[in-house]
Order: sequence, then C-alpha cells, then structure tokens
Amino acid sequence: MISGSELKNGKKIIYEGVPHEVTSSEHLKVAMGKWMEKITLRNLVTWNSLSGLTFREVDKFEEAEVSSSNYEYLYSDGTEYFFMNKETYDQVSLSEKVVGTAKLFLTEWDKVVLQEYNGLPINITLEPSVTLEVTDTPPGEKGNTATGGKKPATLSTGLVIQVPLFVAIWDKVKVDTKEKSYLGRA
Repeated sequence: MISGSELKNGKKIIYEGVPHEVTSSEHLKVAMGKWMEKITLRNLVTWNSLSGLTFREVDKFEEAEVSSSNYEYLYSDGTEYFFMNKETYDQVSLSEKVVGTAKLFLTEWDKVVLQEYNGLPINITLEPSVTLEVTDTPPGEKGNTATGGKKPATLSTGLVIQVPLFVAIWDKVKVDTKEKSYLGRA
C-alpha cells in the first residue's frame, strides 16, 4: 500500500478500482501543521484526467502492477497503431488516443516499451531520441549562419521542429522525444 505522501509523478495506483498514473503532485501545507498532496491523475484505461484531488498522508492506495515489454512499431491504419512483441511475435493494436503525441515520432520498426495492466496494453514509452527524415524546409540564407539562426522543418512523421539553417530536405536528424527538439544530424 502507498500512502498519500508517496504520490509522486509517474507513480501508478488503483483509484476507484481503475489504474491511474500521477501526472503532477504538489505538496501543500494547510492549517495546524497538516500536510496534503494536491494530485492530478490520468486514467490509464480511458486516458481522462482528474485534477485538483487532495490526499492526506493517512490515505492509502494499492499500487497498480503494470508490466513492461519490448515491442516494435509496425504500421498504422489511420485510427489504430500496431505493435509486435519482439520475443513472442504477438501483435497488439492501440488507439490513436492511447498513442497520443508519440505518433509524431513513430516510424516502422522503432523500438518502444509497451506497458500492460491485466493483459491490456495501456501506454507506450519511446526511446529518448529518434532519427527522422526532413521532408520540407526552406533553404538556408547564405551568410546568415553567424547568428546560429533557426528555421522550421517538417519531418517524415508530420512533426515540425526548429533546425539550424544548414539542414536541407532529405537530411536525417536526431530529435529529442521529450522536448520535441533538434539534437543533431544523424
């Protein structure tokens, strides 16, 4: 069991019979020296968020047992994303809502970690950086490189990021999946 004071970002608990993940927590001091945690939870089945919940240290929660397995991204049919377990070759599909913004980084055969709760796939975790191809960007202006200028670039997945002026169409670039930012040429 987890106490209310142990609810930190990323912790997975059972709340009202459903697995939830803590997406933000704030430690509050209230009257008479009491402490509370102000929490935002994300339902791991429906992906709805509950914000503004407060819990005391005496509140107890069951920890959600979420397992992780290595998968590879196969393809998308527009509404579903298909992944294959690298060990058992089992295939699972996730809805676009579950994949969320991770779709902006997925290309065929990318490695992901798929989290499951009671055999139901609930979430994916990407590598810290991915390599994507530039499909559209304006040409860099000659002589304007001394200031370290940036320009927008559209990548093969539809993601638009700021890149240095020397990056051209068809270049492959490394992208930080958390910050959605340019890391360098691949």
